[in-house]
Amino acid sequence: MTAHVKPKAIDDFKARDFRMLIDGVWTEGAGSALERVAPGHGVVVSRYPAGTRADAERAIAAARKAFDEGPWPRMTGAERSNILLKAADLIAAKADELAFLDCIESGKPISQAKGELSGAADIWRYAAALARDLHGESYNTLGEGTLGVVLREAIGVVSIITPWNFPFLIVSQKLPFALAAGCTTVVKPSELTSGSTLLLGEILIEAGVPAGVVNIVTGTGPEVGSVMTTHPDVDMVSFTGSTGVGRLTMANAAQTLKKVSLELGGKNPQIVFPDADLDAFIDAAVFGAYFNAGECCNAGSRLILHRSIASEVTARVAELARKVKVGDPLDPTTQVGAIITPQHLEKIGSYVDGAAKAGASVALGGTALDLGLGQFMAPTILSGVQPDMAVAREEVFGPVLSVLTFETTDEAIRIANAIDYGLSAGVWSRDFDTCLTIGRKVRAGTVWMNTFMDGASELPFGGYRQSGLGRELGHHAVEDYTETKTLNMHMGARTGWWMPR
Repeated sequence: MTAHVKPKAIDDFKARDFRMLIDGVWTEGAGSALERVAPGHGVVVSRYPAGTRADAERAIAAARKAFDEGPWPRMTGAERSNILLKAADLIAAKADELAFLDCIESGKPISQAKGELSGAADIWRYAAALARDLHGESYNTLGEGTLGVVLREAIGVVSIITPWNFPFLIVSQKLPFALAAGCTTVVKPSELTSGSTLLLGEILIEAGVPAGVVNIVTGTGPEVGSVMTTHPDVDMVSFTGSTGVGRLTMANAAQTLKKVSLELGGKNPQIVFPDADLDAFIDAAVFGAYFNAGECCNAGSRLILHRSIASEVTARVAELARKVKVGDPLDPTTQVGAIITPQHLEKIGSYVDGAAKAGASVALGGTALDLGLGQFMAPTILSGVQPDMAVAREEVFGPVLSVLTFETTDEAIRIANAIDYGLSAGVWSRDFDTCLTIGRKVRAGTVWMNTFMDGASELPFGGYRQSGLGRELGHHAVEDYTETKTLNMHMGARTGWWMPR
């Protein structure tokens, strides 16, 4: 690993001061300021208002009024679609600025951040198309005198809470679909990576979204998020983050029986059979483990290898992983950037130490890296991992790959399913029957076959068990932000009434 010189772009960069968006007005809020230190450079790059309960309540009141009285829910689908398309064009036009903010605030490589912005713009365009396609049902088979119509109506005010690992991409998996349905929203980005979401607020105003439809409140979960998940004027909560906070979100929302959508953690296996295309798999294994420094809910953090190929495959994965470039997030050639906070780096290290003490071997890495910038972790491979070890069952959320082995297909399926998560999985074999067997029996929301971490706006994403509730993306995504209403209509005089005359 070679240290990178601190880039001039950071030396010349002046920390940007942001404000919150409430009812169409940019405001400092009632609290103090939060400073964000770039994890890859160790300098302050952003300052946001530390939102308070009062700020969250004002934002919810604005969203409530905009839904109950404003034009957004009453527009045609085509009108909302046109505004979302304008937003998508502006996102594409401002992609470099948005990617730069995500890069310096999260520590992800700039090339990756730009790729995510391209995907985000596509999601906004897809949601715009769905705004025109949302429809109900009709039933004319209920008898001559009866007609049934099922309407889909916007659910109301939606609280959207997003994490730090994909700041712009994840808000784009939620917000445009809520807007397409006609909902109004309060958005709370992570207090570590709020910059690009606040810039999105500027984009939406420019695109023509009315005041109060999108409100953005920065701050912490206990201060702001707790209000957004418990307030009686909020009709739905859409949350992405850790499973622990997801449980708390669900408990908070239960107080007023809100609808809840949760996209949570994962401990995702890649199951590899001896007949697999190992060249393709090795590349996917390294990508799946170290993309976004492993700070990714669908990272391929568990390799479940057939015992006959385990030694060869582990050695080949380690050989390629040694070539992964770790360093300055603003360097276009960097593949693995910085870890989000010093505390999280320490947590990752504790999992590696714990695995070694439990009997696993460190086949690669295992330590933090001092590159003269922020905080970095070496790509790590742990071999000899047993299914009952913490590193095999719990989400490390870092560049740590655990290698387990199996003898039979049934054993591989048991290992894959023997955890609390079920977000995604991969299977590698030239035998389609083998792939389909794994795909049917592994309990995960997505199963990739001879690929890993592919995706598209058209494909739903979400998990089983403690990986969450509901799905994002796909052609049903807008429906998640609606309620159904039945209109049962009778024509003519009612006959056969059971009361005596």
